[in-house]
Amino acid sequence: MFPLLIVLAILAGCASLLFGPARLSPVALWDAMTGQGDPMVRAILFQLRVPRALLGLLIGAMLGLGGASMQGYLRNPLSDPGVLGVSSAAALGAVVAIYWQLATSHPVVLPLLAIAGALVSLVPLVWLSRRGESSLSLILAGIAIATLAGAGISLALNLAPNPFAAMEITTWLLGSLEDRAFADLWIALPCVAIGAGLLLWDARALDALSLGEDAARTLGVDLARVRLRLMLGIAIGVGGAVAVAGSIGFIGLIVPHLVRPLTDRSPSAVLLPSALAGAVLLTFADVGTRLIPTTSPLKLGVLTAFLGVPVFTHYLLKERRLW
Repeated sequence: MFPLLIVLAILAGCASLLFGPARLSPVALWDAMTGQGDPMVRAILFQLRVPRALLGLLIGAMLGLGGASMQGYLRNPLSDPGVLGVSSAAALGAVVAIYWQLATSHPVVLPLLAIAGALVSLVPLVWLSRRGESSLSLILAGIAIATLAGAGISLALNLAPNPFAAMEITTWLLGSLEDRAFADLWIALPCVAIGAGLLLWDARALDALSLGEDAARTLGVDLARVRLRLMLGIAIGVGGAVAVAGSIGFIGLIVPHLVRPLTDRSPSAVLLPSALAGAVLLTFADVGTRLIPTTSPLKLGVLTAFLGVPVFTHYLLKERRLW
């Protein structure tokens, strides 16, 4: 499976370089990479296409890994990084930057406030879930954080000083990799690297948790430390992804279900394949936003939301009960 996913990731990256409003042929692409050909093609390639392709692979990998980690920890097939409310808190931080026009002062202000929002959300998340070691307390705390952050975003839209500010907030919340540069890549890269490292740290602990929390504790798993590392990994990694690309949902939900049948179904075996598959899926989805004909640019978060509908429908039909 790993060679196949690596080949698909390379193909997705190449497709992201080739397709767009200005179609580049493989020959023109090669000439630009070797420093020859049209200077305009080189500018399009290195200033727009390359950072966009790398960000698609990087953010997709983080979202896929985050979704697999959450599903393994909570033992719930419908979990994703949004369960902790971190994505909503990061979005709220970005909305604050847009609402108060702080984003216009410097390009890094918006992503920094988004990352700060994700990290600040850990304080009430730890406080609300500190009394219980069960995953249910973490889920309930995450719902509270997500609800509060959603209310703050709605308030900003309601009190927007003009329609243009509200439109800018809404556009950012829809999620996109359009017009991203290497500066955005350098912001997301360290966050994703740290977050992924923290999530992979407890791969074996997730296997133990599949037997239940009591059994994992008997096997020597420190549930409090595992939970803290999980929350930090999701906050830093997904916060950095949201800071650069906006809110992109359902990747973390879909990807683990696609790769799990190809593994032994243990949580640790799903983590790295989910990262690779997430990179592939998000990058191809980003290519799809450029190829689907629309009167206005199609946002990445909208397309990934439509991709999540079949997954919800599948599990609704599979797990339905007679009441």
